[in-house]
Amino acid sequence: MSQPIEVDLPHKLGKQAAKARIEGGFGKLASYIPGGSVTQHQWTGDRLDFTVEGMGQRVAVALDVTDANVHATFVLPALLAMFAEPLRQKLQKEGPKLLE
Repeated sequence: MSQPIEVDLPHKLGKQAAKARIEGGFGKLASYIPGGSVTQHQWTGDRLDFTVEGMGQRVAVALDVTDANVHATFVLPALLAMFAEPLRQKLQKEGPKLLE
């Protein structure tokens, strides 16, 4: 197991609006993993946990939503560790678009 990728995505939407926008677009995050698709997801309070499967691997993702920030955590299996830095960069660049 590689180190988790963690990225903070600041916003000015408030918690409920941020959750609504995430609900409508979190599946796009699966495209950040080559061949990825969301296979399961579940909200628990203000946290969305979901699994992305791609290249025969599973990636656990958690999005913790607060009034001014979304903290994203991707836990990559060892076989996808080579994608860690490109994924972090893409999340920092493209992740805020989820909240637009």
